[in-house]
Amino acid sequence: MSADQLVTPSSENPRCAVRVILDRIADKWTALVITLLADGELGYARLRRAATGISDKMLAQTLQSLERDGLVTRTVQTSRPIRVTYALTPLGHTLVPPLAALVDWTLQYGPQLAANQTAYDAGLQG
Repeated sequence: MSADQLVTPSSENPRCAVRVILDRIADKWTALVITLLADGELGYARLRRAATGISDKMLAQTLQSLERDGLVTRTVQTSRPIRVTYALTPLGHTLVPPLAALVDWTLQYGPQLAANQTAYDAGLQG
């Protein structure tokens, strides 16, 4: 992707590169997998257990997309039994700080959001 393809985000331009990339990395499963791999490589089974709520199919698709994007590497170890591990690439590691900041924001302001939602919902019912 060249710099001239990075156009201003726009609801009228669904092919805007910024929008496409944000849709990809802001996906909840992508963010979860990157966060789980932030501390080091994980085998598929361990990653599956840690990624509560994700189906095997969605985890496999997410990992494949992250590998395609160059954010994750997949290593097959031919020992018995065969073991597949996943790890963040240097590019993948660049997403850890922004995602960590978002998690911190959520922890700090999540209660306020919940209170706002409750007040809003109460106003709709009243």
